[in-house]
Formats: sequence, structure tokens, C-alpha cells
Amino acid sequence: MSLKEICLEISKRYEMTFIEIGTDLDHVHFLIQSVPMMSPTRIIQTVKSITAKEIFNLHPEVKKKLWGGEFWTKGYYVNTVGRHGDEGTIQAYVKAQGTEKEYKKIHQQQLSLF
Repeated sequence: MSLKEICLEISKRYEMTFIEIGTDLDHVHFLIQSVPMMSPTRIIQTVKSITAKEIFNLHPEVKKKLWGGEFWTKGYYVNTVGRHGDEGTIQAYVKAQGTEKEYKKIHQQQLSLF
């Protein structure tokens, strides 16, 4: 079972929908829709705790390869998309994670800073 499949199972049990999941070498981006009563912090806590537990249950060897045995770092970035936000742009960005095109775009932006 993959991370994406675990997230789909979470959406069946909780009031949240994973609109898009984008993975890169060392991080994951989620575009999640949920009910207003569930805070962004609670959403992150739920996703992180369940996915880590499931990955470790399915692949115990993963825990041994991780620094400190932790699947997720303590930090995270969260932002909200309101009715005036551009959900399509954010969804496209999340979907493009890990692709060569996205890597080149980010790398070119970093080079232009110097």
C-alpha cells in the first residue's frame, strides 16, 4: 500500500478529501478539502499520525532507515484556499511535484536569485 492509498483510506474515515497529492524526493504536498470545523492543525496531525503508523506497519524496515526513526518532521507549512483563492493553480503545483519540469522551473528560479 502506498502513501496515496493510505490517504484515500483516511478520507473514507474522516471528513476530508485529498484533492491532490504531490511527492518529491524528500517532501510531500497535499491539497486537502475538509469541513470548516476541522482546523488545519488537526488535519495535519491526523494525516501525519495515521500515515506514519500505516507505513511503519506495512514496511517496518523504513523506520530503521530514517534519522531518529521519525517518518515526518515536526514542522509543516499550511495555507488555506478560500473561494477567492486560485485552487486550480495550487492543484497544478501539487500535482507537478517530483517531475523534471517542476525541478527545472524551481532550479532556474533559484539561479536567478544569485
